[in-house]
Amino acid sequence: MTTPDFFRARLDAMIDLRHPLAVLATRMPWDEIESALAPCFARKDRQGRPIEGLDLFGPTLQVAGAGTSPAGRPRLPIRLMVGLLYLKHAFGESDETVVQRWAENPYWQFFCGGEYFETRLPCDPSGLTRFRRALGDAGVEELLAKTIETAVSLKAIAPKDLERVIVDSTVQEKAIAFPTDSRLLDVARRKLVLIAKRAGLVLRQTFEKEGRSLKRRAGGYAHAKQYRRLRRVLKRQRTILGRVMRDLERHLPTLADGMKEIATLWLERARRIHTQRPKDKNKLYALHAPEVECIGKGKARQPYEFGVKVGIATTEKGNLIVGARAFPGNPYDGHTLAEQIEQATILMQDVKGAPKPHTAIVDLGYRGVEVPGVEIIHRGRIKSLSAQARRLLKRRQAVEPVIGHLKDDCGLRRNWLKGSEGDVLHPVLCAAGYNLRWLMRAVARLGLKALFALWLLVGMLGRVLSDNAARPSGWRLEAAN
Repeated sequence: MTTPDFFRARLDAMIDLRHPLAVLATRMPWDEIESALAPCFARKDRQGRPIEGLDLFGPTLQVAGAGTSPAGRPRLPIRLMVGLLYLKHAFGESDETVVQRWAENPYWQFFCGGEYFETRLPCDPSGLTRFRRALGDAGVEELLAKTIETAVSLKAIAPKDLERVIVDSTVQEKAIAFPTDSRLLDVARRKLVLIAKRAGLVLRQTFEKEGRSLKRRAGGYAHAKQYRRLRRVLKRQRTILGRVMRDLERHLPTLADGMKEIATLWLERARRIHTQRPKDKNKLYALHAPEVECIGKGKARQPYEFGVKVGIATTEKGNLIVGARAFPGNPYDGHTLAEQIEQATILMQDVKGAPKPHTAIVDLGYRGVEVPGVEIIHRGRIKSLSAQARRLLKRRQAVEPVIGHLKDDCGLRRNWLKGSEGDVLHPVLCAAGYNLRWLMRAVARLGLKALFALWLLVGMLGRVLSDNAARPSGWRLEAAN
């Protein structure tokens, strides 16, 4: 509790406490979340590094940078940062816009643990980036698990409903441009020229003017379907990229160690772009994101998507997400089923009275695999399915709108987080944001039911009193006695 401030307005006096977000602010297990995430932010002892000094008695050896440093400002409250992550993905915001809307919305501030209305930003947007990195894979899964526990504690979903799950896969696209050969070659050339400029090197030729012209011509030839001319332009782009690469490699021995490592890294990526051909495997589709993969899901409107495969597990009743996991390497869907069910089991293990998932409803992409202790239902086994399994199979399509809402409302359509670590964290956070929206709808639904029951009770009581008033006074006195 903070010290009372008579010059600022309290949030609980400004907002409607029946609002779903205000109800969730009091029903979420914030203490459990803070205790589970606190070890991620504990100050750690730093390993010292030996440095040599020189004094009157000769060379000495000292250890610098050891121990635990109390320097720096204290960390922001965990509940504040966790609440911002929940709100960011529940309402499809970016790191910059979520902190701006927090300063304007009293309901958001109340959800994040505030007591008085604040007009300043809660943190710098870059603080959310460092907070996500500190959480790691286990931390964001803890956020998703707490939404499942809250759904059960609110009685919005029964524990027995967690024993049947629907599993499907989708593609989480990376925030990259469409990887045409012409653009990749031009980007690699410009990147190497920029590195040389930062290192203070003077290349023999940068091909800046010719590079712009070739890029423009390649786009025109591709649009006009003049592929022979397009191949000649691509050949010239590879030629000038190779000349820039060899020129930079000749200067590598003269660079400092730090800049030499950076130049070597980008030279390796540029070499992959220079040598790859259209039919090659393990191609590089983005110079800044080498982890991007080309995935084909058989869609007529979008034959290829560039990102990482993601598995989603929802409950058979209620469509609550109980698992979200990235699967790099573009594996076969069936080979991801065991890991997906394992993650769902781990996330639900702290839910009181929740059984382990024993039924998985999937599509034909998961056929041909077996998971011990789990019944797999799909259309390929329709002749051998029981009547109950056939009824459950009709619920499989319920996961499709869930994936659509994840992409359109919670930010799964495009991943802006950096590297393979961002590919792992982003789908779990999007699932946590979806569950928060699910909980808000459940609170509104349960609140309406409570008001309806109260209205019925008041109506019945009113009718009883009116009937009692209409009877003779002696009967009322006898009934009272």
